[in-house]
Amino acid sequence: MNVADSELLLGVLADAGYAAVTSPDDADVVVVNTCAVREKAEAKVLNRAHELGALQRRRPELVISIVGCMAEHLKGGLAERAPVDVIAGPDSYRRLPALLAEARARRGSRAGAVVDVTLDKAETYEGIDGADAGDGVSGFVTIQRGCDKFCTFCVVPFTRGRERGTAPREILRQVRALVERGYKEVTLLGQTVNSYVWDDTSFADLLRAVAGVDGLERIRFTSPYPVDFTDDVIAAIAEEPKIGKYVHLPVQSGSDPVLARMRRGYTVDEYRGIVARLRAAVPTLALSTDVLSGFSGETDDDHAATLALLGELRFDSAFMFSYSERDLTYAAKKLPDDVPPAVKQRRLTEIVALQDRISSEVFAAQVGRQARVLVQAPSKRNPAELMGRTDDWKTVILPAGVGAIGELIDVTITRSTQATLFGVPT
Repeated sequence: MNVADSELLLGVLADAGYAAVTSPDDADVVVVNTCAVREKAEAKVLNRAHELGALQRRRPELVISIVGCMAEHLKGGLAERAPVDVIAGPDSYRRLPALLAEARARRGSRAGAVVDVTLDKAETYEGIDGADAGDGVSGFVTIQRGCDKFCTFCVVPFTRGRERGTAPREILRQVRALVERGYKEVTLLGQTVNSYVWDDTSFADLLRAVAGVDGLERIRFTSPYPVDFTDDVIAAIAEEPKIGKYVHLPVQSGSDPVLARMRRGYTVDEYRGIVARLRAAVPTLALSTDVLSGFSGETDDDHAATLALLGELRFDSAFMFSYSERDLTYAAKKLPDDVPPAVKQRRLTEIVALQDRISSEVFAAQVGRQARVLVQAPSKRNPAELMGRTDDWKTVILPAGVGAIGELIDVTITRSTQATLFGVPT
């Protein structure tokens, strides 16, 4: 979602006459887009801000802006922790050019940072197209902002506000605009994307409408919420060939007591049932998940239950983290952060080791498979090779010259690593 917001910011600034440069050394304004979900992300931003502060001491005219969820989380207090001229929350991006102009006008005064962190329950940035910042093949359309789930550990409802959707006509306009610019794949974004509804249009209706856009080859969506997977959404995934056969389905824990303290709204058995429905409808479906170790009150038995669930469900991949308390959340106010850091780390290490082994086995089973790959870009590790993705979102490295960027080609998978496939044209 932050990538999409960065493209949105680029579009807003381009419309105001700004041009992107590749280095802060050449910039008049540096905009740092941030995340507040985990403490480590905020620490990285503070370090980066101090690096930019050193540059600003050499170039006093430089304007530093920190925007996004961390700006919303810390608000004006951010200026006490880092050199910053503009602090703007995720609903203030339309006003960023004016905020930057105000900061420039204040230059040399003692007025302090310009702060705009007002959450707007109606803002969806309708009518604004993001600038091209990616590969020109796979683009993003945000269909929903904010979140109403209020999981006890999560700060997102406090930094992005309440859930609100974008009108279907605007979503389709943005999808068509991407296709006209040459994009082949679109990812529909929302904090709990499958809870999207607009009047009589459900998420399943929206998926089918987007699949009807001529020239679009593939559709993805992220991140869905487990209990919002209705039968009609699952049917759309199974029946629409353009919809990728991949679902990211955050589980967080394999323990019912932990899930209850997290207020996730499902039990382990209910989660199993959702996975079973998805896999029954789409036998080739790839699944990934999120796992959070060391949440309040987590015991060794809770941790063992999480390991057992990972071993049972065998996700293709997972995003795995240890719990870091975030202020404003229910957990920070009411639940003790009582798992020692060393125990959190040990449990996380065990989770990662198990999932790495499972991922290696899942990817190894792909060798010999025939796959249709969308070529997306030169490989980052070896620009002489190409990188593409299957329709179940697995990365495939291909020899140079086998296809053009944006082309769909048929491939035979020849070898694998834990997270990457290698192939040759069939």
